[in-house]
Amino acid sequence: MVFRQMMSEQTHAGRFERTHVLALPFGHGAGRQGCAKGPEALVAAGLCAALAIPANCFETLPMPVGPMEQTRQHPNKAVKSLELVTSVTQAIGSRAYQISGAARPVFVGGDHAIAAGTLPAMARRAEAQGRPLFVLWLDAHPDFHTLDTTVSGNLHGVPLAYATGQQGFAGYYPDLDLPVDPSRLCLLGIRSVDAAESRLLERSKARVHRMEAVQTEGITALLQPFLEQVRRENGLLHVSFDVDCLDPAIAPAVGTPVADGLSRDEARRLMDLLCRSGLVSSLDLVEFNPDLDEQGRTATLLVELVARLFGTFPAVFGAKAA
Repeated sequence: MVFRQMMSEQTHAGRFERTHVLALPFGHGAGRQGCAKGPEALVAAGLCAALAIPANCFETLPMPVGPMEQTRQHPNKAVKSLELVTSVTQAIGSRAYQISGAARPVFVGGDHAIAAGTLPAMARRAEAQGRPLFVLWLDAHPDFHTLDTTVSGNLHGVPLAYATGQQGFAGYYPDLDLPVDPSRLCLLGIRSVDAAESRLLERSKARVHRMEAVQTEGITALLQPFLEQVRRENGLLHVSFDVDCLDPAIAPAVGTPVADGLSRDEARRLMDLLCRSGLVSSLDLVEFNPDLDEQGRTATLLVELVARLFGTFPAVFGAKAA
């Protein structure tokens, strides 16, 4: 009954006739290697089976395997792999836009640098449909550094600043056709914010829900007003899910773990709420590092959560599991 109700709501939304998985095995935006193996490990853990997609709805976008010659040097000497990340950003954006014209895309990384390609592509797709794009950013970090402010130089920490049109990316990253409007952005689960990011976020109109608020007010109370805005404005909703939004006690396979993240029950409630809304039109799943997984338990949890998000969980895992 639950499964039929969820699928009925999604069909009523009129957008989700099929799902297409695009694997993006890229890890050069992170400080610790291993994320590039994430897509293969998640498929082996049953991701495509859980989404019930046919073989022709899965593909892997080829990624460069090594560093490129740096033809553009950034004044911030900490910045790493700039040429590599920006070239991949262009390729991801092109393919992401193509896929989104006929299916609901699921972008499986790889590190969060891939969102510099997926977010602008989804903004373009929304504009092509005459609709606004909303973004739900599930992450321990806001990834709101610019090329000037990043201290680590790891470019998985800049995609949201880039996609929302913050200054400092011109001449390095691809020009944006349409920045994501920060007033249509909701960050949830945040608990590690650098001072420079905090200042930029304060000047934006983004909703920022730190873990303290999640624990005191609850997922539904925080997220429902945002979902109501998406529905009211007839928007497309892109969910960017970084594995480190989860507590490392239940999802240890991340390179940048931060304590006191979403619990298993909170993550399940979140995905069930999103599923019932029928609003999710695209997904990033990033920062899973199988080299750090313990007996595959992070991968197993991620497959479950994605199945819950897309309403296939009871059908795949059995009614008792719901």
